[in-house]
Amino acid sequence: MKNRLVVLGGGESGVGTAILGKNKGFEVFVSDFGKIKDTYKQVLIHHEIEWEEGGHTEAKILSATTVMKSPGIPETAPIVKKLKEAGVRVISEIEFASAYTEATIVGITGSNGKTTTATLTYELLKQGGLSVALGGNIGKSFAEQVSESTLEAQETGEEKYKNFVLELSSFQLDGIETFAPHIALLLNLSPDHLDRYDYKYENYIASKFRIAMNQTEDDYFIYDADDVEIAKWLEKNPVKSHKLPFSVTKELKEGAYIKNNEIIITIQNTNLAMPIASLGIKGQHNQKNAMAASTVAHLLKIRKATIRECLESFQGVEHRLEKVLKINNVVYINDSKATNVNATFYALDSMETPTVWIVGGVDKGNNYSELLALVNEKVKAIVCLGVDNQKILNAFGNIVDKMVETQSMEQAIKAAYRLAERGDTVLLSPACASFDLFENYEDRGRQFKEAVRHL
Repeated sequence: MKNRLVVLGGGESGVGTAILGKNKGFEVFVSDFGKIKDTYKQVLIHHEIEWEEGGHTEAKILSATTVMKSPGIPETAPIVKKLKEAGVRVISEIEFASAYTEATIVGITGSNGKTTTATLTYELLKQGGLSVALGGNIGKSFAEQVSESTLEAQETGEEKYKNFVLELSSFQLDGIETFAPHIALLLNLSPDHLDRYDYKYENYIASKFRIAMNQTEDDYFIYDADDVEIAKWLEKNPVKSHKLPFSVTKELKEGAYIKNNEIIITIQNTNLAMPIASLGIKGQHNQKNAMAASTVAHLLKIRKATIRECLESFQGVEHRLEKVLKINNVVYINDSKATNVNATFYALDSMETPTVWIVGGVDKGNNYSELLALVNEKVKAIVCLGVDNQKILNAFGNIVDKMVETQSMEQAIKAAYRLAERGDTVLLSPACASFDLFENYEDRGRQFKEAVRHL
């Protein structure tokens, strides 16, 4: 009897898992409740993998030995409930794929900064000469890259990638059982995706800490020592791995901290120091991202000179405080990746000129109160961009004189253009998910850049 793998969701992680499953001898079936993109259909057809879209055939799904659920599908989906009741194993792509690689895994999670830190870590390891791939919640799926890596191992006896840097969302971590990264990073915690966690912050925090649950004494856990919620959790729930904190407020015996405007990293009596001023990415949150990534590089024995050069040249990632254009002396900044309040807090905090702020989308249980002081100080006008903007209007109506509602990116940019004067900044930092008007945050960011270029 062949092992039967059913994949729920025909997107990047689903199709990658299907390819890996097929290569490992599973009988594979992909089922998507919605539509599968043509590019993914072609891949499934090429690999001769059976698929369906526009609904689930229950008999075919319930006969699975293992089900990989794509991260976007909630636990409350009827088909997932039926699988759980039937006692079928339901896991994430990360759990499925990690079983098939011997590579060193660096897993990065947190409410904010994951993409920047994962990309920077990947660059540090690549420039340091390691064979490394970047995956998870970013770029090409982890499972498909494991498939490539193991196929090469069959031919040459060596895996294509010796290291994986994975950006991990809480949804991906919810579906793990044995997954244990050798190096785990928890960058920070702030309320996010609470709609998927019964609106309980503690459920979301527990989900993030799953990244360390299977680690042993031989593994490493890198975390923000300034984060109150992380400290509270660690007091009650000790982790087995070797802890390496980073901080911008206190000196640490071991880990990374700031002293005399230098980042200092100390691990097992070896030191690395680098001036903050020479970092390619600006802002205190990016100092933390740089500390976390450099700690990984230091652990994996990347040369100090390489680490310094890489930190100086790294300019950040697309859709994260990305300067797009300057028109009539107004700077347009794309921060579409800010899908929660905390990310937008960092963005507003880094503004140095009067700001026209474009905000809105699908609210995930946001609490806007922590932005009030910053909005009062920095924001001259708000452009709402969402199907339902009531919560934003209620939160900021009393402190910002000019508020405009728009329903498309083109409308939003035209409104912002009218409101902005010479020396101002127009900032897209939505604090919300994008699914009401856009495919995803990348689509939203690209539409922003397109609309700005057409002004």
